Amino acid sequence: MRLFAVILCVLPLGAQTADQKLAREIFKQLIEINTTDSSGDNTRAAEAMAARFRAAGYPAGDVQVLAPVERKGNLVVRLHGTGTARPILFLGHLDVVEARRADWPWDPFEFREQEGYFYGRGTSDMKGDDATLVAAFLRMKRENFRPARDLILALTADEEGGNSNGVDWLATKHRALIDAEFCINTDAGGGHIKNGKHVYMAMQAAEKVFLSFKLEVTNNGGHSSLPQKDNAIYHLADGLSRLAKFDFPVHLFDVTRAAFERSANIYGGQLGADLKTMVQNPADAGAIARLSAIPFYNAQMRTTCVATMLAGGHAENALPQLATATVNCRLLPVDNAAEVKRTLQEVIGDAKIQVSEMREPVITPYKPIDPKVMAAVTASTAKLWPGLPVVPAMDTGASDGIYLIRAGIPTYGVSGIFGDEDDVRAHGRNERVLVKSFDEAVDFVYDLVTRLARDQ
Repeated sequence: MRLFAVILCVLPLGAQTADQKLAREIFKQLIEINTTDSSGDNTRAAEAMAARFRAAGYPAGDVQVLAPVERKGNLVVRLHGTGTARPILFLGHLDVVEARRADWPWDPFEFREQEGYFYGRGTSDMKGDDATLVAAFLRMKRENFRPARDLILALTADEEGGNSNGVDWLATKHRALIDAEFCINTDAGGGHIKNGKHVYMAMQAAEKVFLSFKLEVTNNGGHSSLPQKDNAIYHLADGLSRLAKFDFPVHLFDVTRAAFERSANIYGGQLGADLKTMVQNPADAGAIARLSAIPFYNAQMRTTCVATMLAGGHAENALPQLATATVNCRLLPVDNAAEVKRTLQEVIGDAKIQVSEMREPVITPYKPIDPKVMAAVTASTAKLWPGLPVVPAMDTGASDGIYLIRAGIPTYGVSGIFGDEDDVRAHGRNERVLVKSFDEAVDFVYDLVTRLARDQ
């Protein structure tokens, strides 16, 4: 799930290339295949891309569509290399979030080009990136490119939700098909645009851990005409009020520290000064207060926990016997889940409020950035957009990278598509990407893939 993918890309103006034209055709085909969990068909999209690879000359054994259940197909393609180094995996997901026709001015599964944008469900999250990967692998075959190691492309199901997550299933049941030294996940990272200008290229090198807690208060209840102070809803409300006023401590680590340091020179002004101060003195109260007021930077600095769902009572004329709330936490990858739970219990401060994990968190053991991958992303960025800085980033959302990292495959988020920081439409109405940005991303992804492929 890309919450954020923003950068402007500046390439020389010129006619659309044959590779960009092919990528647009792939993009259109993918958008117009509904791949939602409720009514879509991921297998149909996987088979459509598989047909392209077979037609391009990939051996049938190197193009596989595997599905744990009907409609949840995953595509795995392998381009064989000449060396013995472990493969590189390139990852995208084919599924998209739900889109109601009533919410859109046209069918959300119709691919439209309008006023310099491509519109459709999945344009930014993330069928545009899928199309750039497919185009790159087709181009390498057409040009008889021989990588120094095997390259693997996996386009999967149920990243956005559902019971058949493709990456988890492949890593568990078909590890040999996707086993790699590291993975480039195009569902994260990407370019940032601010006020119409390219700002920086983000490379996701870490992501937060998703963990929800259930808060529950039980009571004997009674008749509403005889109220008492011991009320399940009041207990819960008081505890949530204390949580609302609480902030977890600031905890910078190498990724966020590097992001703040590089971003300080990009933004300037008070924001730039505060980012610089945080690197030099992460305990500075003024900088912490100002950055905490900005949701993006607040989430970068600390673990966050927020109430997202609430329920209580069973009848209008009865005292509540049960009150519950869901608190969703996004843990820094260097924080401890058990310690977060203990902190929640202390902050809520009421023994009558039971706190329990709703499911086991997918813990992603954190490793420092691989300088080899950072160097390749930096070189490809410089080739396409000279002078544009590359900033390591922590994704505050979640992606399928968690399953690969848990399986021992380091994963880095890199997308060539740029978006506007102030106009993020992923998962929303009228989802779109810039036409120019998509075309440029086609060239960027090919350059990055082949650059990495030459390295042993």
